[in-house]
Amino acid sequence: MAIRVLQPGLLTTVQDTGRFGEYDIGMPPSGAMDVFSYQVANYLVGNEEGAAGLEITYFGPQLEFTEAAVVAVTGAEMPPKVNGESVPTWEAFRVEEGDVLSFDYLRSGARSYLAVAGGIEVPVFLHSRSTYTLIGLGGHEGRKLQQDDELRVGEAGDGSGRVGMAVAREQIPSYPAEAEIRVIIGLASYRLTEESMRTFLDTTWTVTPDADRVGYRYRGGELQFVEREQPAGAGSDQANVVDFGYPVGSIQVPGGVEPIVLMNDAVTGGGYATIGTVISVDRDKLAQTGTNHKTRFRSVDLAEALQARKERRQKMAEIRQALS
Repeated sequence: MAIRVLQPGLLTTVQDTGRFGEYDIGMPPSGAMDVFSYQVANYLVGNEEGAAGLEITYFGPQLEFTEAAVVAVTGAEMPPKVNGESVPTWEAFRVEEGDVLSFDYLRSGARSYLAVAGGIEVPVFLHSRSTYTLIGLGGHEGRKLQQDDELRVGEAGDGSGRVGMAVAREQIPSYPAEAEIRVIIGLASYRLTEESMRTFLDTTWTVTPDADRVGYRYRGGELQFVEREQPAGAGSDQANVVDFGYPVGSIQVPGGVEPIVLMNDAVTGGGYATIGTVISVDRDKLAQTGTNHKTRFRSVDLAEALQARKERRQKMAEIRQALS
């Protein structure tokens, strides 16, 4: 079977868990920005972990199904409709041959995820089907979806027994317009003055229109770096250091203004000081913030970050077990 793209939406791409393990060749992971929503959508339709689905940003597509299928929509509150009739989110439902899935206006969050039983079948590139649009690799022809595209769907069996399976209400995340994001301070936080580090943590930052899969840029304050004679190779900007690697979620502040959280499609290294790194669990929450949403950063230690990751894994295991 196939899915025909009648209207592509603002930014709809094929994503899976990402192509990890290629940082040494400068390849970022790409993959779903909100891993929790993406994985739970796959659980709902009975897919294996890592099956490719669609990430839908801000404004949804119109998709026509050439055969019956079991699908699920999770993530942002972007109400889905089949042939103009509302259908539930965080619940598996059936579409028939010729049905058109569309989406209402975004109400909260930023990204929705569509899983189809059998997964989206696109070529595997470096052990992933994820789209890396900056250089046109992976996904569907290395780009966001366009009108008249057709996406193949893998074999899935009947799947009718999954229709109506739903995530418990208390397990569904909410997406407030102001988010608290936990960070581990470092690697080059020593480059900020102590006062500026306090300012960074005390400021309510605003997501700018530049926020995307490469990085989230914020406005709301100005940070000062410790004045020094720059070492060879670091450049003249006091925000620069000699090059090192950028973890996904690392925070840099070029020129001391507009902090940037580097996301799934960002470069893997460079010469800006990274003053902290968003913990892996909270990247899901960050991915569901949008333009003009507010963000506060809270410093945590490694123990709290690891505990949060453990709790998230346990929650996902409970959901998978409940849906199995």
